[in-house]
Amino acid sequence: MAITSGLFRTKSVEQSIRDTDDPDSKLRKDLTAKDLTIFGVAVVIGAGIFTLTARTAGTVAGPAVSLAFVFAAIACGLTALCYAEFASTVPVAGSAYTFAYATFGEVIAWIIGWDLILEFALAVSVVAKGWSQYLGNVLGSSAPVIHFGSVTFDWGAVVIIAVVGVLLATGTKLSSRVSAIAVAIKLGVIALVLVVGATYFKPSNLTPYIPPAEASEKAEGLRQSLFAFVTGSGGTSFGWYGLLAAASLVFFAFIGFDVVATTAEETRNPQRDIPRGILGSLAIVTVLYIAVSLILTGMVSYTQLADGNATLATAFAIHGATWVKNIIAIGALAGLSTVVMVMFLGQTRVLFAMARDGLLPRGLAQTGKKGTPVRLTVIVGVVCALLAGFVDFGTLEEMVNIGTLVAFVLVSVGVLVLRRTRPDLPRGFRVPFVPVVPILGALACLWLMVNLSIETWLRFVIWMALGVIVYFAYGRRHSLLGRDRRQPDEPELTPVREPKPARPPPRHPRGGGGPVVVRAHRPALSTACGTECQVG
Repeated sequence: MAITSGLFRTKSVEQSIRDTDDPDSKLRKDLTAKDLTIFGVAVVIGAGIFTLTARTAGTVAGPAVSLAFVFAAIACGLTALCYAEFASTVPVAGSAYTFAYATFGEVIAWIIGWDLILEFALAVSVVAKGWSQYLGNVLGSSAPVIHFGSVTFDWGAVVIIAVVGVLLATGTKLSSRVSAIAVAIKLGVIALVLVVGATYFKPSNLTPYIPPAEASEKAEGLRQSLFAFVTGSGGTSFGWYGLLAAASLVFFAFIGFDVVATTAEETRNPQRDIPRGILGSLAIVTVLYIAVSLILTGMVSYTQLADGNATLATAFAIHGATWVKNIIAIGALAGLSTVVMVMFLGQTRVLFAMARDGLLPRGLAQTGKKGTPVRLTVIVGVVCALLAGFVDFGTLEEMVNIGTLVAFVLVSVGVLVLRRTRPDLPRGFRVPFVPVVPILGALACLWLMVNLSIETWLRFVIWMALGVIVYFAYGRRHSLLGRDRRQPDEPELTPVREPKPARPPPRHPRGGGGPVVVRAHRPALSTACGTECQVG
């Protein structure tokens, strides 16, 4: 009992909101619904359109990659509704970590926070390496790297992480403005792709829409999906198994809309703007993904994209439109820059929330004069730069998917828990058709998870086990919630201003010397903590 006591203690929504007023760890409220939508589009439109679409079509799903995007979008849409309700109810940094702390308890919050650390750190590093590859295309080289014997240093990836880190340390509003410019550039490039690509479109290239299944050496052993292993279908590409696996892979393209929820504490009107930012950005990117994937697979046969290194530019190169290829490279640089920026932002805000709760060193939660966690930004930048500069990720990027899906499942279930435990909370947005929508969202995410490879699951289990060790070694002993020594029945009073000095007692109207009874005014009661506080 001593080991498990306190593991599931929850942090009240009111306490989470009060913590945001700490002057030493207070984030500046600068963002609007427009800024959040830009952030959402900025982070989601990137590697998915410029690289992942062509690669998945050529090696896994064929023309049905557009349907894979639909499946992934449905799962994201269901969970986006849940994120919108949570973020409008608990407008605090930390996203799924903060939501889990208010519903499932501390140990689950730590696990999901540890999970988000993995998601964001790998996403920043993987996308930074993709940015570096496109920089090499623009510069006319394979990639901006330096070789030190057997060690390869990707300086291009380090440069983009360093630039983004400086922007985020300077201020979130400035980061939003830079993102807006980059988003405008890449949306213009995508529009060009759709217009020019339509001139090469041949409906015959979409046949067969779901190619027949075929054995694949890349999908055998630990590389096959967990679902394929359990059902005994073996390692195959294309066909229905390939389509399902493709949906799990292209889910990577949607990762990031949940980052909008991590900025809730920096939003001027989170109850209204967070739902608009999440749902608006997801709607925009879903339409763009489906349109681009249809144009791409209609331009060339999916067999011409069988090279594992195929990109969106490959289709135009096949038709000799090299000028479009160069423009796409510029659009990809802009697109991937914003992905790195917003993922970097999400990483720092999750760590910030965990540090403020004491689960990580409290000193990391200090904010600078501009209202940003500068220390955390520097630390995250250094770690991600080292990963991107020296590590060849290979299939590690799939761990980003499984980490995100776990967070989505908990958020979906958490909506049901908070509806039951705290029905009194004001909600700026409410998920429709509860409990159907949250349950469908959780099941959809679980379905995508079982279609990820076995080796991804094994790596994820190891990472989670390491997180449990860190929690018991540090987080549990330093938790501010665990160190709270108040008695259970002792009310928690919100500090009130000292009453103004009482005026001198008035003289007796008849000049008598008898005492005059003066009614003392009670100070105003504060109900910010959600409980009635009596002042005697």
